[in-house]
Amino acid sequence: MKKSFIGITVLAIVTLACSTLMPAANNAEPTVAEPGVGATNAPTQDTASRLEGLGSYPCPDSDFICVKLPVPLNHFDPSDSRMIDVVFGVLPATGERKGMFVTATGGPGSAGLASADSYTATMDPAIPEQYDIVFFDQRGVGQSGNLQCVNATAKYYLSDFDTSTPEKEAALLETARTFASECVAEMGNPDILPYLGTAQAVEDLEIFRQVIGDEKFWLYGESYGTQYAQTYAAAHPDHLAGMILDGTVDLTLSGVEYYVQQTAAFNNALQLTLEACNADDICAETMGGGDAIAAYNKLSQRLKQEPIEFDFPLPSGGVAKRTFTFSDLETSATGYMYSETLRMMFLRALAAYSRNEDIVPMARILYNSLAIDPETLEAMIDPSYSDAIYYGVECQDYSYFSGTPEERGAALMQAGNEVEQTVPNFSSLFYGDIPCLFWPNAVENAARPAPLTADGIPTLVLGAIADPATPVSNGINVFRRLDDGYLVTQEGGPHVTYGVGSACVDAIVTEFMVNGQPPSERESTCEGVVADEFVPLLPLDAKDFSDPLEALSMIDDEIYYLPEYYYWDYFTPTSIGCPFGGVMSFEATDTSDSFSLEACSFTSGFSLTGSGLNNYDDGTFTLEVTVSGLKEGTLTYIRDAEGTRSVSGEYGGEAVELSR
Repeated sequence: MKKSFIGITVLAIVTLACSTLMPAANNAEPTVAEPGVGATNAPTQDTASRLEGLGSYPCPDSDFICVKLPVPLNHFDPSDSRMIDVVFGVLPATGERKGMFVTATGGPGSAGLASADSYTATMDPAIPEQYDIVFFDQRGVGQSGNLQCVNATAKYYLSDFDTSTPEKEAALLETARTFASECVAEMGNPDILPYLGTAQAVEDLEIFRQVIGDEKFWLYGESYGTQYAQTYAAAHPDHLAGMILDGTVDLTLSGVEYYVQQTAAFNNALQLTLEACNADDICAETMGGGDAIAAYNKLSQRLKQEPIEFDFPLPSGGVAKRTFTFSDLETSATGYMYSETLRMMFLRALAAYSRNEDIVPMARILYNSLAIDPETLEAMIDPSYSDAIYYGVECQDYSYFSGTPEERGAALMQAGNEVEQTVPNFSSLFYGDIPCLFWPNAVENAARPAPLTADGIPTLVLGAIADPATPVSNGINVFRRLDDGYLVTQEGGPHVTYGVGSACVDAIVTEFMVNGQPPSERESTCEGVVADEFVPLLPLDAKDFSDPLEALSMIDDEIYYLPEYYYWDYFTPTSIGCPFGGVMSFEATDTSDSFSLEACSFTSGFSLTGSGLNNYDDGTFTLEVTVSGLKEGTLTYIRDAEGTRSVSGEYGGEAVELSR
């Protein structure tokens, strides 16, 4: 089953790995990293001039400067003269330069350059002032090859991952075999497969460091990026001034060991999410009998018996007959366990089913999680992420059992049976790397890296209790082995914690980077929640609205939390089928998101035709619509930058002027 990681789309994936515990090495007094240590032996030439000498060019649709760097295909065989291009993006420091701050994004398979500008925007301004900010597309990803297998992936992730009988286990193994073959054929360039692993990829960064000329730099890794960062630290410890691991992977664990822990962590995140709903009066009240855990179990048990047939509102208008399976439920739930907002959105979908057996909101989550077209169920290319590279890296970094693919498959299924007996939900996640059993050139060496001590490298380890993808215990284990480590744990919290809303975490990172000041204690905690405050569902009938302002306010919220809009790429013109008929479309302009509604009904008896704007400059959201159904009218709705909502116009033959 598809995993996923936060930072790009819901669909992207976290990595795996981890292992043996070492005695804690954190009894020493905290040390203070010297400000500016990253500038040791920095080049005399300014960054822009150095990049220009390397043939730099503006990164597409970005403030960053790109450099296409030729690197050896195989760093570990000097006799192999083959080369590939890897693209790095740099935003030169705007003030006195201390060095480079490099980000390794998650996946594997994410395009770092796709998120460079948005990630940088979340940093304290002092960081891009003092550091060159560096992102990159790892070999094979995005601008560094763009190897994809979207069609094979869409087919694979819509498969049945049920392993409850020997026959179904055999079917899953065959599905994985077919996917491995079809993905490799679709991605092309098979010669690159043996060289996609992390050990090769970190040498690309080392070459970049050498051509820039910095003796040391700062390295931040999120999710799989922590796997990348630790691998670099082990290979080139003398070239790191400091390191930040966010959503940490414990590299000493085998793939099987890691997946056992991750499966349990996803189950824990779901339980925490359902418990958070029960503690929220509005959420609990919406769940039938007032118990979100019971509501989820009821839906789960029904789907285990048979799929649910339903009508899905198409973006082109009309409806299509669809089915929703138990595997679809687990895919939807796992895809939306990565952050507080996503968990709340999942709870809204569960509440919709609990209220009146409406599975459409859950189907929207499913299609969004898998990046498939809701109209056609065909794969949509996401240039920021590649499943082909996910497996290309995973199958080089991890090995599963020994023997023939059939023998290894039998061993994996046996291990999975034990997981299924102990983990109530998401046991199918254990089989996340099953295509590696059949992947060409997959490694067969089960040895894991030595525990990382990172001697002399001050390291922040960031984690969250509710992280489903990289269990918080992974980060704790890594922290305990470090020579100079600092552990920061967020209560509740998302998959990765820096730059996503925790002022506490962000302040610690800023102090570490800007002032060279680590936390005063080796271990610290930041407050957090499991799920955002529940946003009520729209009533099923317009007669239940108290007034037009309540109606349009709730529709405003509904639009914002639609998976298709919440995870929109802000580029592709997109349409959705409205729940009770009609269509809403949205597209980007230079200053806003522009909406068009054609007989769009989010509630029976309140149909909207007109337009809307989400204005970036002044922070307002506006709808100008003609209303039909229960009553007729023409209304203008405005939510201003302070959150005040107002509506004016005429509704049901009466003048309307409301604000709250």
